[in-house]
Amino acid sequence: MKKVLLEMKNITKSYGEGNSIFYALKDASLQIVDGDYVAIMGPSGSGKSTLLHMMGLLDEPTKGEIYVDGKHVTSMTEKERANVRNKKIGFVFQTFNLIQTLTALENVELPRIIHGAPKEERIKKAQQTLERLGMGHKFNNQPNAMSGGERQRTAIARALVNDPEIILADEPTGNLDSKNGEEVMGILKKLHNEGKTIVIITHDPSIAKKMKRTIRIKDGKIVGG
Repeated sequence: MKKVLLEMKNITKSYGEGNSIFYALKDASLQIVDGDYVAIMGPSGSGKSTLLHMMGLLDEPTKGEIYVDGKHVTSMTEKERANVRNKKIGFVFQTFNLIQTLTALENVELPRIIHGAPKEERIKKAQQTLERLGMGHKFNNQPNAMSGGERQRTAIARALVNDPEIILADEPTGNLDSKNGEEVMGILKKLHNEGKTIVIITHDPSIAKKMKRTIRIKDGKIVGG
C-alpha cells in the first residue's frame, strides 16, 4: 500500500458572511499518495487555485483538516507550516514567480537559504539542479534575459532544489508556446518517472490525458477523481 503524502478532509474555504458568503471550496476531500501523477481540472473560477493553495499550505481553510506525511498541519503555527512547506513541497507557477533582480542561480538558491543550508553547499546544489534541467549556461542571467521556457525551467529547478516529496504545478504551460509547453511537460513526466509525486492544475484536456489520474472540481466541490 502506497504512503499517503497529503490528505485533505472536508476542506471549506469561505469569504464574507451571512447572505454575502462565498465558498471558494466546499467540503473538499482528497488524498495524494507517493508516486501520484495527478491532474486537477475544472472551469475558470471552479476553485482549482484555491485547492492548490490549500494543498501547498499557502492558505488556511475555514473548516476541515490537512495532513502532510500524517502530520496534522492545520493545527500548526504559521512558522511550523512554513517549515513543512519548505521541506516537503515544491511549487511551479504559471507566471514563474521569479525575483526579477536575482540571477537564475540566486533564484534557485532561495529555498536552500530558507532551509538554512551553508553558502557553499546551497550554491553547489543550485548549480547541479539547474544543470540537470539544461540551464547550466544561464546561471548568471536574470529572468528578463531568458525565454519563457528558460524561466519555467528555472522555476522548476527552484521547486526541486530542496528535494521535496511533492511538486505542485499551477498551469505550468499556461504562459508558454506549444513547443516550450511540451518541453516543460516532458520535464515533469521525467521527474515523475524518477519517483517524484506531481500534481498539475490545468484546464487543458490534452495535459490531463497524459496523467495517471484526474481530479475534477466544479463550483468549489470535488466532483470526480
